[in-house]
Amino acid sequence: MKKGLTTTCSKFFNNLSNPTRLAIVEKLMENPMSVNEIADALGQEQSMISHNLKPLLRCRFIFSKRQGKKRIYSANSETIGALFTIIGTHAQRFCPSDGKCLIEEKKVGN
Repeated sequence: MKKGLTTTCSKFFNNLSNPTRLAIVEKLMENPMSVNEIADALGQEQSMISHNLKPLLRCRFIFSKRQGKKRIYSANSETIGALFTIIGTHAQRFCPSDGKCLIEEKKVGN
């Protein structure tokens, strides 16, 4: 791993490890939405969604554009699309039973 990439990876995955943020990104991969549309789709308060949009915007996992009086948010499909593909492939190959990765643990003494 390149020097300094550890910090970048940590911040990258920490930002996406929040379930609300991940759900927002997943919804925006389907289609662009306003904050109220995202809140309705996820059954969350608008203020909670707004709070979680800020770090996603800061890291450019999502983009925002003005449409009349509201902002429309969309996923950065270049980054997020590739990431979701990698995760989906990994899950299919290595985590086929309810998301539990099938990694054999070494037994002590073997």
